[in-house]
Amino acid sequence: MERLLKRQPSAQRRPAHSLWLRLYATLLHWRRNLRTRRQLARLDTRQLADAGISEAQRQTESSKPFWD
Repeated sequence: MERLLKRQPSAQRRPAHSLWLRLYATLLHWRRNLRTRRQLARLDTRQLADAGISEAQRQTESSKPFWD
């Protein structure tokens, strides 16, 4: 039983673990933003109309930085 108690993560390590998870999630979010905005920029007029997106909306979204 003592061995099990010793293996539990300490309170000091939890915030660092959480910090890495938040950082990873943020990087994934930025990567998704970059990828989807590039895909949006490649759509032709017909595809934009099918998606219900105007040219102005595309320009607005495409001009945003990846972190926004």
